[in-house]
Amino acid sequence: MYHGGYGFEKDEKKEIHHLEEAAIGGDIVARVDLGVLEQGKGRFERAEKHFTIAANLGCEDAINKLRHLQLRGFMSYEDLDTVIHTHQAALDAMKSSQREAGEENLRRAAREGGYDL
Repeated sequence: MYHGGYGFEKDEKKEIHHLEEAAIGGDIVARVDLGVLEQGKGRFERAEKHFTIAANLGCEDAINKLRHLQLRGFMSYEDLDTVIHTHQAALDAMKSSQREAGEENLRRAAREGGYDL
């Protein structure tokens, strides 16, 4: 809301405050958004930290952003490799037969309803 200024005056301080609150509460998208804001300000070390936290919670987008930082020379390959392993461990920990069955039911319902997931 504060980011795009839709119906409100753009207020970056409020935007950052609300993103930080959401990130502290575990919102992965807010964490990535904070990383993007930091990267845009040239604060690559802070961006790396935000992306790393999100990646360690299983966010694939954060891994891609970390790869971009590594390719641009703002992160070592060794650090990226460590995060990738932690990311994979998080994904493995989230796997369960119930989750897979639920995802399959959702895909089937979407197909039957004519929706793409």
